[in-house]
Amino acid sequence: MIELRHLPAGLRNLARLITGIGLVVLGILGLILPIMPGWIFLIPGLIILGDYFPPIKKLVAWAKRKANA
Repeated sequence: MIELRHLPAGLRNLARLITGIGLVVLGILGLILPIMPGWIFLIPGLIILGDYFPPIKKLVAWAKRKANA
């Protein structure tokens, strides 16, 4: 397996972005299909994408506040 820390910064960011998008897509499919639970993939995907998209970061922060309340 390739370790991300050995990749150049731009390629590392691209790999993280693709991973986040893939997890969100799997999560959405999991919410639609009764075969797999979608939240297992959706939550980590949103956390990863939160590093790149401020609205998603705000959504994740809101969810964390609600979970701690």
